[in-house]
Amino acid sequence: MFTQEDEWQKLKNGIKNLALIEVLSRFNKIGYETKSDGSLLTAADTQMQFACHKFLTNNWPQFSFLGEESTTQQQIKALDSTSGCWILDPVDGTSNFASGIPIFTVSLALIVNKKIVAGLVYDPNQDEMFAARINLGAELNNQPLISKTTKEKLSQCTAIVDFKRLPYSLSNAIISKSPFASQRSIGSVALDWCWIAAGRGQLYCHGAQNLWDYAAGYLILTETGGHNYTFTKEDVMLAKIIKRSVIAATNKNLFKLWQDYIFKNL
Repeated sequence: MFTQEDEWQKLKNGIKNLALIEVLSRFNKIGYETKSDGSLLTAADTQMQFACHKFLTNNWPQFSFLGEESTTQQQIKALDSTSGCWILDPVDGTSNFASGIPIFTVSLALIVNKKIVAGLVYDPNQDEMFAARINLGAELNNQPLISKTTKEKLSQCTAIVDFKRLPYSLSNAIISKSPFASQRSIGSVALDWCWIAAGRGQLYCHGAQNLWDYAAGYLILTETGGHNYTFTKEDVMLAKIIKRSVIAATNKNLFKLWQDYIFKNL
């Protein structure tokens, strides 16, 4: 899917332009409201979802559409489509966006036959477009992206860890005696995956993320040669509206060390 370069560029350019118009132009200029689940919502979320839905439907009407701001019933129906389904997070990192922190992204993936076949994550503040197509590799701003790191031990690594959603035993173990050199939490799940793929961090751990949070980033990391697992020793990707835990690393050797540590402390 999207093996033709002109279609692939149309998709990337379209999402980038919409992100600049609907998201970045509103940064530090609008307020927010709180949804029933306690998460935040801004006009950037709703307008970006509306604009993306229109753009995608006009150009690729064969696919259904699932957005974070859609109702649960709409999401389930879209995901059940036999032709394929777009998965959109219009603003991944809304809490950052609403707080004036310039770390947020637009994340879009295409699922066909329960597999992610294309995905992109655009960071409008850094003008970085991470993208991947299944079996065709990943890219950053149209240049090949391959997971690379010179680090060989956990003690040398930077880890991206979201403590809020971790089991107490694991978070306590990490806090008491962290196995890595340094830790970050940047507030955008999609960007977490992409930064691990780019080697900006080497280890990743998150307790619960939604399909629209991880779908595009999952493909990008996988296509760079990175590895992932859930706390229940399953591949993270699951085409259902349920939250998934994540253990991931830039390469196979670090992933083995990291998952052994996590399973020991769960």
